[in-house]
Amino acid sequence: MMEQSLVLIKPDGVQRGLIGKIITRFEQVGLKIIGMKMVYADKEMAGKHYADDDEWMKSVGEKAKKSYEKRGEPTEKSALEIGQLIRSQLMSYLTMSPTVALAIEGHNAIQLIRKIVGATAPADSDPGTIRGDFCFDTYQMADLCNRPIQNLIHASDAVDTGKNEIKLWFKDEELHVWKRVDEALLYRKVD
Repeated sequence: MMEQSLVLIKPDGVQRGLIGKIITRFEQVGLKIIGMKMVYADKEMAGKHYADDDEWMKSVGEKAKKSYEKRGEPTEKSALEIGQLIRSQLMSYLTMSPTVALAIEGHNAIQLIRKIVGATAPADSDPGTIRGDFCFDTYQMADLCNRPIQNLIHASDAVDTGKNEIKLWFKDEELHVWKRVDEALLYRKVD
């Protein structure tokens, strides 16, 4: 099934000069870049990407609370309060320097890209993944530094999310229909 995903090389990936290495991972597996640009996201764009959605913030806050408890650091803050703080931190992170936005297309692209990217927490990412190979941040270090986890990259988590995120970051005329020279092999049908 052909799918499209938004991938953002976040400011830490841009600042560390990892753009080419990250893009190579997607191209080598056979995924196709149909849109690419460097963007200096402002607060409005960051706010649209990390939507002001109570359900999402509660979900993020609940995960964070569980992480605190697991580390023996319970908090009295509500899940929503924690989620709001995380959203604010993520918005600051996304606006601190340029981001490279990619629209990527391919068979089973959402799942494949997320597999290549690795777990959200770099310390939990397997070697061979982008996060496992290029960063080591943990939620505990992020909390100590009063910032969100710096994990180099964002990838859409579902087909609908991918469509919506691509519309947010790209105009229609910035997306390109083209064929890779190896598509005949990659999508070969046997009669």
